[in-house]
Amino acid sequence: MNNELQALKIITEVGSARSYFIEAIRCAKGNDFEGAQHNLDLGDQHYIAGHREHTHLVVQESKGEGVDMTLLLTHAQDLLMSAEAFKILATEFIDLYKHIHQRH
Repeated sequence: MNNELQALKIITEVGSARSYFIEAIRCAKGNDFEGAQHNLDLGDQHYIAGHREHTHLVVQESKGEGVDMTLLLTHAQDLLMSAEAFKILATEFIDLYKHIHQRH
């Protein structure tokens, strides 16, 4: 698979992951913690798939097989990091909403 296709796969997978993580927060806000967990799980599946593609690129470069750093690949890396941050925030927000809903 060429680098452009790998970058697009990363973008697709981690973009979906980020959307699921955001939806998990929305579910928790609405007191739907089962839905929040479901969306976290779906987000994890997509994040792992995107991270796997990213790892292939890192391994490729570590073997001395060049990886051209393009704007598309930079965008993929940015989205990967963004999705990871959203996952952390989603987990924290869900815990916070659980605490808030338990008090009411």
